[in-house]
Amino acid sequence: MGSFKGHVLPGTLFLLVGLWRVWSSVARFAADPSSFRVRAWNPVSVASPSSPLRLLELYVIAGGALADMCVEVLYSTHLHIFSGGEINPAHLNDLEHGGMLLMFFLFGALALASQLKPRYMPLTDGVLCLLAATAFTAEFVLFYFHSTTHMGLEGYYHYLLVVLVGLCIVATVLGALLPESFPVDLASGILIALQGLWFYQTAFTLYGPMLPKGCARDADGHIECHLHAAQERSEQLANFQLFGLVFLAFLYVLVCYAVAAARYGHPDLTAMHDKHVAAMEGDAGTGAREECAI
Repeated sequence: MGSFKGHVLPGTLFLLVGLWRVWSSVARFAADPSSFRVRAWNPVSVASPSSPLRLLELYVIAGGALADMCVEVLYSTHLHIFSGGEINPAHLNDLEHGGMLLMFFLFGALALASQLKPRYMPLTDGVLCLLAATAFTAEFVLFYFHSTTHMGLEGYYHYLLVVLVGLCIVATVLGALLPESFPVDLASGILIALQGLWFYQTAFTLYGPMLPKGCARDADGHIECHLHAAQERSEQLANFQLFGLVFLAFLYVLVCYAVAAARYGHPDLTAMHDKHVAAMEGDAGTGAREECAI
């Protein structure tokens, strides 16, 4: 993963899955708020029940994780995994990433098995949410220790990634504990999409044309900011980039909600809104009366 392509590939997978999950969550809530349930994955509703396209998200997760794992374990190592009768220390980093990707592959594969062979693998959405949380935990452990071994700007970008991964763990666990919560399901999709966007941002900043002024890559491939002021400015720029990506995600959610409400808007959705407005007006009126009494 220590390259431009190595960040763009997983970033694309996370981004596609995250964007799809956000839209699916919003669409399902707009269509029927009262029966909303958290989903560990979302089928393509336009396809027939027997069509493989229905399981597209799971094929993307399992197939993408497997492809990325093969790149890390087979291509990046050039099959020189062992040296002198033991694991080649030069490729331990690649094997670490491969192990993390294996967890996402297992999640996708088990979710597929629960759909294709439900008799042998009957897994509920709650169980699958916990399996997804396990995969995110493996990712968290990997990048947490990456953020402590990388120094300077590289470490800071990894640290922000660790924060996003940690929030993904919380959201997926809450999905199993609060199976009827729309905010939890929506937050999970948003955080997965933000992970993908941050992989892209890391690729363009650390390995592409967006390296901040005052920082340069040395002969060993490490980024060094020669002045303390340049280091601080680079970290502030990273914060600003993350805020910008959060804002983009916010706009995407608003657009999805507006489109879903217009297309699938259930009468209960309007009733819930009117009830919420009435409750707020009632609270405001109570507060005004209490102030007059004082």
